[in-house]
Amino acid sequence: MEQNDHFALSCPIPISQYPHVLLAHGGGGRLMHQLIGKMFLAAFRNPLLETQHDATVVELAGKKLAFTTDSYVVRPLFFPGGDVGSMAVHGTVNDLAMSGARPVYLSAAFIIEEGLPMETLWKVVCSMQQAAQRCGVQIITGDTKVVDKGKGDGVFINTAGIGVVEHDQKIAPQNVRPGDGVLVSGDLGRHGMAIMAVREGLQFESAIESDSAPVQDIVLALLKAGIEIHCLRDLTRGGLASALNEIAEASRVRIGIEEKSIPVREDVHAACEMLGLDPLHVACEGRFIALVAAKDVERALLVMRGQGTGAGSAVIGRVAESSAPLVTLKSAIGVSRILDMPSGEQLPRIC
Repeated sequence: MEQNDHFALSCPIPISQYPHVLLAHGGGGRLMHQLIGKMFLAAFRNPLLETQHDATVVELAGKKLAFTTDSYVVRPLFFPGGDVGSMAVHGTVNDLAMSGARPVYLSAAFIIEEGLPMETLWKVVCSMQQAAQRCGVQIITGDTKVVDKGKGDGVFINTAGIGVVEHDQKIAPQNVRPGDGVLVSGDLGRHGMAIMAVREGLQFESAIESDSAPVQDIVLALLKAGIEIHCLRDLTRGGLASALNEIAEASRVRIGIEEKSIPVREDVHAACEMLGLDPLHVACEGRFIALVAAKDVERALLVMRGQGTGAGSAVIGRVAESSAPLVTLKSAIGVSRILDMPSGEQLPRIC
């Protein structure tokens, strides 16, 4: 029996339904969303996994803990405003924060390409340690593996994180309600454009630096202020467009946002135009959206702007009732269009 035939018999979805090109190129946006839903969710289905949130909240010995994992495969390893090491810490801490957790512990596994200079690896490790210290977390376990030269882009990092949930709110996509306000914690697209500018040799009056940063202080401030938070989502792969579409689908609502309210720097706009990209599809590593109860929108904005990395926060839209999940964008001239999930991988190796 062929290996694929055996897999087809044991898996709920026949493997013939998966495009081989998706697996070969990594996928992204809608294709990756379909892969996760039809393969991984189908195979591993359970109530905790089905929340489809950045981190899963579990109860253990009377305590609520958040747990998450992620992998980081950025190229180049060092970029304006960050590197793969600090980004691995920020990304994991931020995933925990999206469930309202206070991050505590991380793991770190390094997939190292044969021939990587030890000096390069040491710089990554030191950056990771410094980022962990700034975020108030400890790296308490890990692993290393070496792969053949040409098979690893220098180093890949996998992390897992544990955080403590110290509140009673249920923060998840399924809890979004009509009337909720949509807030973003700062300007969009800088991380993806910082990396692409380096790759493509684009020159600007000032370098575009990544937005890579921890956001847990903003989230914890919102919780301390008693803001009724229904959902949080960081804007990594697929950017704002993917995050909003995932939330709309999970909560079965329509989300409307206004282009003029979305903060995007002029140099990021210019870089996106040069590369034929939409800044709303570009990944960030230090930005998130908060969907909060209508009564708390203005107060939430003040709290977010009161934190250092949230100074550029803005209200960008509202949630409305709908018979089908949908995200719409109202342009600066008042024309509305559907803001769909990105259809493919625009920016490989950026997170």
